[in-house]
Parts: sequence; C-alpha cells; structure tokens
Amino acid sequence: MITINKSNKNWDNFNNDFIFKFVNDIFLTAPPKPTVTLQPSRTQIYSGETVTVRCEIQGGEGAQWTYEWRRGQVNTGQSSNEYRISRVTESDGGGYSCRGRRSSSWTEWSDITTLRVTAPPKPTVTLQPSWTQIYSSVIYRGETVTVRCEIQGGEGAQWTYEWRRGQVNIRPTSSEYRISRATESDSGEYSCRGRRSSSWTEWSDITTLTVSSPPKPTVTLQTPWAQIYSSTTVTVRCEIQGGEGAQWTYEWIRGQKNIHETSSEYKINRVTESDGGGYSCRATRSSSWTEWSDITTLRVTVPIKPTVTLQPSWTQIYSGETVTVRCEIQGGEGAQWTYEWRRGQLNTPPTSSEYRITVTESDSGGYSCRGRRDYSLTYLSETITLTVSYKPKAELRADRTAVPVGGSVTLTCSVSPSSSSGWKYYWYRNRKPYEPVTNGQISVSEGGLYSCRGGRGEPVYYTEDMSNRPVVTLYPNWSEIYRGETITVRCEIHGGDTEWDYEWETNSTIKPPNQNEYRIRSASSSSSGNYRCKGRMKSSWHNTTEWSDSVTLTVSDSKSYLL
Repeated sequence: MITINKSNKNWDNFNNDFIFKFVNDIFLTAPPKPTVTLQPSRTQIYSGETVTVRCEIQGGEGAQWTYEWRRGQVNTGQSSNEYRISRVTESDGGGYSCRGRRSSSWTEWSDITTLRVTAPPKPTVTLQPSWTQIYSSVIYRGETVTVRCEIQGGEGAQWTYEWRRGQVNIRPTSSEYRISRATESDSGEYSCRGRRSSSWTEWSDITTLTVSSPPKPTVTLQTPWAQIYSSTTVTVRCEIQGGEGAQWTYEWIRGQKNIHETSSEYKINRVTESDGGGYSCRATRSSSWTEWSDITTLRVTVPIKPTVTLQPSWTQIYSGETVTVRCEIQGGEGAQWTYEWRRGQLNTPPTSSEYRITVTESDSGGYSCRGRRDYSLTYLSETITLTVSYKPKAELRADRTAVPVGGSVTLTCSVSPSSSSGWKYYWYRNRKPYEPVTNGQISVSEGGLYSCRGGRGEPVYYTEDMSNRPVVTLYPNWSEIYRGETITVRCEIHGGDTEWDYEWETNSTIKPPNQNEYRIRSASSSSSGNYRCKGRMKSSWHNTTEWSDSVTLTVSDSKSYLL
C-alpha cells in the first residue's frame, strides 16, 4: 500500500499529466485472503494423532506477517502461521479460520476449515471364504482361507496392522494374510487392531476359525419306506452334517459306476428296477474332498396284488350284521397307501385300508381294491363276493310236547340256512332267560312256554324272534280310560339281560320320554293316540329291535251310566 500525502510542498506543482502517469505506474491492491490447511490433509483425524494447522497467504510470501487464529468464535492465542497439535483429542475439533496483519493492515478472515476428531473405528476380522468351518488337509487336500482386518470408515488411510491368535501376537502387519492348505494348528480366535501415525484403534471382536477334517456325507432316500415300487418318484440326497451353507460340488456312484450328477440331490421320476442299487456320494469344496459316504441301497419292486378279506369271514351274512371289508397288501406294510375300492364296476368312496358296514341287502356284491402311492398303482385285487340275506329266524323243534312223569323233552333250536355258522343259542321259558348253550339243543323236565333265538358276532347280532320285538302294554289294561285317570304306558323287551334305550312313536300331542315307561297322571283327550316303541342296545348303538305293534289309547271325556 502507498500513501500519497497532499501536503507535499511540490504537490501544487504537479500537473495533471504527472498525476495520471504516477497512478498508472503504482498499483493499489487489497491484502490477499488467507487459506487454512491441515497437515495431514484429512478432515477426519483420529484421537491420538498429530495434526498441523497452517495459515497460507497466497502472494504474500516473504512478508513479515503476524497471524490471528480462531476456533469457532474463540481466539486460540497463536500468532504464527502454523501450530502443531500433538495427540489430538475430540476437544480440538472445530472450525478453524485465520487472518494476517502486516504493519497496520489486516487481511480478511479465511474461510473456515473443519477439523473432525473422532475415536479410531473398531476393526472387524472377516474370513474369505466366509465359512467359519474350514476343512483341513489332514486326510484331504487343505483349503485356503484369507483372514482380513477391515476398518470401516478408515479406507484410504495408511494403516499398520497388529494381529493376535488367542493371546499370542502373529507376524503379519498388513490388512490380510492368506493361509494356504489350512491345518488344525491354524484354528483359533483371531483379532486385530490398526495404527495410523501415533493413533491405535481398539482390538476387534474375536472371529473364531475352526479347522477340522471334512465331515462324512450321508445318502438318504426321500421316501418314508425302504421298499420302492416301480413308477414311483424317488429323490436321492447327499447330506453333509455341519457343512450346510457351503458351496459343495458332489460326485455320485451307484455300485461301481459314476452318475453324472453334481448337485446334492437328484430326482428319479417313474423309477424302474434298473434304478435299484447301492448309492454313495462325496463332495468337494475348494480343494478339499470328503470321504465317500456309506452305501444306501435302493430296492425297486414291481407292483403287488392286494387281497380283499371279510371280517367275520362267514359265507352267509345277514341284514343288520356288521362286516369289516379289508384290503391287505402283502409286503407293503408301513407304506402310506391310499386305497381305491370297487363294488361291481362302481368306485366306492373309502380311501383307507378297511371300512365297516352295517349291511343291508343292497350291500351285496363283488368287492375289489387296489393301493396307490404317488404315481404307482398296485394291481386290482381278485373280487370277493359279499352276499347279504334277510334277517334269519330261529326255528324251534321238540321231540314231544308233553313231559312224561319223571322224564324230559329235548328241544332243538336252529337257524336256517344250516350252512350259516358261528351261532350261539339263547333260551327263554315263559319269556324269561333260561340258559345259553352253543349246540342248540337242551333237555327240559318242567312244563312252560319255551322259545329261542340265535346270536353271533361282537356286538351280538340276534336272529328275528318274538323275544326281540317289544310289546307296548297299558296299565291298567281297561277297555276305556276316562279323563283324569292315571295310566302307565310301558315298552317291554323280553329275552336276555341286554340294557336298552327306548324310542317312542305316537300321534298324540304328548311326546313320551326315552324310557321304558311313563305315567300319565291325569289323562285327557290329548293323551289319545297310537303308541309304539323300539329298543336300541346301549352297548351297540346301531343295533335296534323292530318297532312294536301299535297300541291305541282312547281317553273319553266322561263316564256314561246305563239306567
């Protein structure tokens, strides 16, 4: 800067041309604007490092400047163009600016340069490949693993690294090192830290590297049964326990022949007998091979022919009896079969191996079945014929009808036709149980009204007999009942000690309870009607008696007297 003093004694003598020439020869400029720089030139500085903050005035080199510094709005007290901060801390962070002064002239303030001081980032140890289970070459060729120390946010910095395995330092000083042909001695807990100038990061968390022999694979068949039938679908799988997630390549053999398959499983659609045999596999990852698995045998057989059986196996079945129709597949036990049934040429709904029928005459016919599993079907079984006849009646014969003094009479009970089997006979005297025998013949020495019926099966199926047909009785059994009187309607089932539940049917407006009798305490015209009943065995809900004959109850409004 040049100051022109107007009081100069020669000033008045200057002419305008001289002034213009003087101005043209002398340049008047403002002081240059300083710039704040950091050395090192990173805006991200870690605590513990050394940093130099420098104020540079471009074009002002060689001049005798005095400097003024600010961090934020606070003067720092420094007057030189730079100052050194050793072992910087987070409190040294902030926006730095400066200006310079020479004699009485100040530059303007520099733009702000921000110094960020943070704690060094925590490193992370990674493995490449990223398996924590690495397989060694104790038996097989060893794998190669790279252990890497990564400092997030510290990229581009000149770090020096320190490594530990367990509590022992290991020599590498770079961010990673490569272990070729890993062995069990390379196993351990790896950690690292980084240093930049005088600043250390903290130790990373531990990453564990385990080196062991490759596991032995296992061959499994994806099917719940050991025996496979032709035309079904089978998946053969090579499983490596503990090696999940690894990028394995597989090798397969069946017997002594290689199979051209490199994945962990392969699917055989519509398997044939030629697919049977002993399957084994092994796997490779990098340069390490597992040993061969044990052999798993796949057995393929042709479809078999089921058999239909009836239980009970009586040749003569009667309406009302319970029959179990069963489809049996010899050699297919334990398999998950779905069954198809045919009666005549029509498919019937059940899909299980057996079903129970309380038969009627309409259930007669030829039954056959077959089994289905996946896409495989057995042959259709031979047809077995079920013949259902009407409910039989017991026939009673006596060799005489009068009992001689001191003698006896032989009674014979039989069920027609005589070819039917499995009967046990129940005897009654005067409608009360007498005794059950199996040969259908008894000898009696006392008079009375004798009857019989046959029974077989479990629950017992009885022949048709009057003792199995209920009787409705009225008590008192008067020919006329008048309004207001009390009467009991009773359902009686004779024969045996069977326990029954009762069902009533009436056209009266009052519904009787499900008991063997009920009492009408004050009869009215609404009690009039026809009453009949039947019994249902408590031990077998589907076994019922026939309906009884109807009994008519008539209730008159009033008594009439004959004068």
